[in-house]
Amino acid sequence: QVQLVESGGGLVQAGGSLTLSCEASGSIFSAYTTGWYRPAPGKQRELVATITSGGTINYADSVKGRFNISRENAQNTVYLQMNSLKPADTAVYYCNAATTVLAFEYSYWGQGTQVTVSS
Repeated sequence: QVQLVESGGGLVQAGGSLTLSCEASGSIFSAYTTGWYRPAPGKQRELVATITSGGTINYADSVKGRFNISRENAQNTVYLQMNSLKPADTAVYYCNAATTVLAFEYSYWGQGTQVTVSS
């Protein structure tokens, strides 16, 4: 079982920056792929960025070059540095931690943190 708590959301003007944090507890955080998701039209949630236990990173095309995901396993925390924010980035951002053990997939979500970008 993994518990995730996000923080760092808020209101920022277009072109500004925010850093989201997600702190995990309850399991071996370093074994999980962690990432950030947000709601999207026609989807429950879309991938924003993920980072695997081995450090492989994946970004949505819409955030490449603007967002940076990183993790600090010693602190059980994953970060999302968001730069050059646009009004289209306004959303609730959810942290996720997932792993597969013996063909069973385990996926955990945080409660979400609101990011609002004003024009």
